[in-house]
Amino acid sequence: MGPWVLLRWAGCCSRLLPPAPRLCPARGGGVRWQRGLFAGSPSTASHWSKVVSEAEKIVGYPTSFMSLRCLLSDELSNIAMQVRKLVGTKHPLLNTARGLVYDSRNNLQMRGLVVLLISKAAGPSNTAEISFQHDMVSGIYSSQRSLAEITELIHTAFLVHRGIVNIGELKSCDGLLKDMQFGNKIAVLSGDFLLASACTSLAQLQNTKVVELISSAIGDLVQGIYYDHSNLAEENCLTRDIGIAAWEEQIFLSQSALLAKSCQAAMELAKHDAEIQEMAFQYGKHMSLSHKLHSDLQPFTKEKSSDSVAFSLNSAPVVLHQEFLGREAWIEQIRKAQSKGNLMDFTQLQDAIKAGKGVTSAIDLCHYHGNRALEALECFPPSEARSALENMVYAVTRFS
Repeated sequence: MGPWVLLRWAGCCSRLLPPAPRLCPARGGGVRWQRGLFAGSPSTASHWSKVVSEAEKIVGYPTSFMSLRCLLSDELSNIAMQVRKLVGTKHPLLNTARGLVYDSRNNLQMRGLVVLLISKAAGPSNTAEISFQHDMVSGIYSSQRSLAEITELIHTAFLVHRGIVNIGELKSCDGLLKDMQFGNKIAVLSGDFLLASACTSLAQLQNTKVVELISSAIGDLVQGIYYDHSNLAEENCLTRDIGIAAWEEQIFLSQSALLAKSCQAAMELAKHDAEIQEMAFQYGKHMSLSHKLHSDLQPFTKEKSSDSVAFSLNSAPVVLHQEFLGREAWIEQIRKAQSKGNLMDFTQLQDAIKAGKGVTSAIDLCHYHGNRALEALECFPPSEARSALENMVYAVTRFS
């Protein structure tokens, strides 16, 4: 690992304050860590759910209903009828559909919720016309609520598209070829419909800069998915070489860009200046990166179960472990963890990674991005919405 990375983390982590005894908002723009959120235990999901539930009360309604108008449309109802035909098959679109209906970790609607919270935290700009302010409900403009829906629709569309199966790599145990081909057609159709609905709503906002921002975020998503598929192809031969800087760039494209640019677009809709827009962008970017790091760290920080837990070899702790260990030593560890038939013993590999520096370095990186997100919020006045945004960062940067 390059020394600049270590210095950056060391400078950031030295600023972390000790945990506060209970959940409470920061006062006077300070940063306070809080005890009891996202502790990396079986109660982790319930802690995140509590933070999300409290945030939803602040913005006015549960974000699980954010895309309800689109989901209840006749077109999508027809698609849903077709998806039912996949019941009993192994097509991944079924799992995606289940996740959209019920997600116990409240991760799917996180992006729209953050857009609404940061909209309320910023409030109206000083240059906003009085007549324009009459359009606010619970401190959020109707255009900003529409933007939150658009963000969720785009994210959902790409989730659906990711469920497309590569027909050329199918095995006999994966199910009937005709089922997989039919599932792919439905995935393409439904994903395209959601994306088209989002673009139509985006045009109705009648703001050129917002259209440009969200369009560029869609372009970033496409590029990020391309990188993801490239890495998955290379992972099969287990000789992939990627550094943490490249990992951060890839995750920004595939996950962070949409949230960051949506937060910036929300400020543009409220006619805030460039500085506020930049701070909103930074919060969305660093919040999303810390959220991803927390997710990647779960197989290495939560209580160990008797069952072997598979994890991605593209996850941050693994990438950092490889950087510290060196390429040749990493390939040797991979070979030792492979059994007959090239099956991976993830328990053995997990123990090897936990014994190195990758996990602790990933936690430090998560704290770094969390602190950057909190710093971006300091330009917003103290409020319930700002406290909720801070609590979301606290929730994804706690591991003990």
